[in-house]
Amino acid sequence: MINGLRSIVAVRTIICSIVIIMLLSNCTDQKPISVSSPTNNLEAEIANTGEGIKLELKSAGEFLFNADLVRFIFAEDSLLNGYKILENKRFSSDETWRPVYGEKSTISDRYNAVEISLAGPEGQKEILKLICRVYDEGLAFRYIFVKEAFHGHTLTEELSIFNLDEEYDAWVTGYTQSQYSKEKIREINVASVYPLVIKRNKDSYFAIGEAVLVDYARTRFVRSPGNPGALQTKLDGEVDLEMAGYSSPWRYVMVAGSAGKLLENNYFILNLNKPCEIEDVSWIKPGKVIREVTLTTRGGKACVDFAVRHNLQYVEFDAGWYGPEYEDSSNATTITLDPGRSPGPLDLHEVIGYADDKDIGIILYVNRRQLERQLDDLLPLYNSWGIKGMKYGFVRYGSQEATSWLHDAVRKAANYQMMVDVHDEYRTTGFTRTYPNLMTVEGIRGDEETPSTEETLITLFTRMIAGSGDNTNCYNAPRVWEKMGGKAAQMAKAVMLYSPWQFLYWYDRPEGSSPDKGGAGSSTGIIKESEDLSFFDALPTVWDDTKVLEGEIGEYATIARKNGKEWFLGSLTANKDRNVNISLEFLEAGNDYQATIYWQDARDLANNDVRIEKLKLNRDSIISKNLIKDAGLAVIFRENAND
Repeated sequence: MINGLRSIVAVRTIICSIVIIMLLSNCTDQKPISVSSPTNNLEAEIANTGEGIKLELKSAGEFLFNADLVRFIFAEDSLLNGYKILENKRFSSDETWRPVYGEKSTISDRYNAVEISLAGPEGQKEILKLICRVYDEGLAFRYIFVKEAFHGHTLTEELSIFNLDEEYDAWVTGYTQSQYSKEKIREINVASVYPLVIKRNKDSYFAIGEAVLVDYARTRFVRSPGNPGALQTKLDGEVDLEMAGYSSPWRYVMVAGSAGKLLENNYFILNLNKPCEIEDVSWIKPGKVIREVTLTTRGGKACVDFAVRHNLQYVEFDAGWYGPEYEDSSNATTITLDPGRSPGPLDLHEVIGYADDKDIGIILYVNRRQLERQLDDLLPLYNSWGIKGMKYGFVRYGSQEATSWLHDAVRKAANYQMMVDVHDEYRTTGFTRTYPNLMTVEGIRGDEETPSTEETLITLFTRMIAGSGDNTNCYNAPRVWEKMGGKAAQMAKAVMLYSPWQFLYWYDRPEGSSPDKGGAGSSTGIIKESEDLSFFDALPTVWDDTKVLEGEIGEYATIARKNGKEWFLGSLTANKDRNVNISLEFLEAGNDYQATIYWQDARDLANNDVRIEKLKLNRDSIISKNLIKDAGLAVIFRENAND
């Protein structure tokens, strides 16, 4: 038993209406504690059994799964079962809130919840709480450890087990930027990162993950020993409970009738996070970004001019502007070119002033080696330079220490009105609601990895449930038409893969830049002015509404998103040709629209051309196209547009 468990006095105040039910303290055959979602489509039952605390979730009376909860191993001892339920308190929420930006302009936060006080097997005093919320979109639970009972304790493992009734298919990846594989649960042999998507049948899907991972070690999911149909949590390191604020992240299971509905409901994760803590958000501005890869004054100004011509909002100077990024001796307070990246010259301050005069923001990349040593100096310095944002590169993530440092680095950036893009291994767990200066993150097998269209369509229905993904969208690179379905597919991705900072033309340089100088990554050529660029010119990066019209993981998908009075649509198909017939019932009734359709047939793809068609349509119309395998189409709908 844990050493030093002691009594506590205070009971946490619940804002909503409370019903307190006192239960017998040592009864294992008591009636389960039941809590249902607002429309009663989901029901959770929590019981104290002889084997510990069990949670079971049902939908319309049908068993979905059960879970073994409140199972911990500490550096000091273990606490796996033998709990006594002291009381439970019920509360609910029925609110609507508006994010600073997002995939929807308004979000509903509706749930019923229960907070269960638990005593250890050797006492009658509360040592921890189990909180469970049940939404129509799924359920979430977390633990609150009583400080007096757990002061000085280090959690080494949390053994929550999700028991499923069959060995379903799951989409698994051991790292945030590696490929997914479709596995039976019994065949999973890696610790999979969140969200882990499971298909029960054609009408039933789960997504398992965590939210509010801020000062805790990351949780992955492994096959549970002894039960081929079960999954078990596994921490990426020890957790100092004091550093964690004596609270775990939320563990959630989203439930939906389709993979598309899981994606459409991903606001569920934001609802588990705290509201925005930045008082003045007027400086937080989504937009489109072009990466400056030559690291020269000429290249920087060319990118600014291109951004003005094509309605981009930012230019990002990538690795090498302050020296070799992998060398600890490099100093990110100086403008000192990495000779392996560019011969220069680079007058960064001249480019910043040039950009500011044209209302274009500058973003600077900094590797974690310099961030960890210099962040407190860099933020006020860059603010004085007029920099609008930073891209944190090759961050460490997973351990409690690294996770806590990273989120603190986002908070610190907000103090200097600095927006942030976190690259490499990190995936957000909804922190963008609390600190919306966290514009986007990587943690995705994006286009710089040359994913197949099939892989992108797996990413869409798995990774993107977690929120924004910096997909490093390419356009003119040969890999686009040789391996990635062509330019129209890239347009579709820019709609479908949500990112408030949308990086475009990842490997490209605008006219006026230096084609033979430098390069962060494999730069491939000059962007030629052409009519098809009009799609990206018009593209927003944040949305008032999002609808997943159709989709199967790894096979095909069509998504429509609204911004103001305009709708944008992206559709992809993988591995085989597909006839798409897209219903336009999402459009406003009674209005006519001009639809501009960007797509490619086999001849267009071979010639690297994009076909552009304009049609008058309304919500009763259907768009029918034959998409060749691995390709896509994109559409802009403008309301009451004239010819």
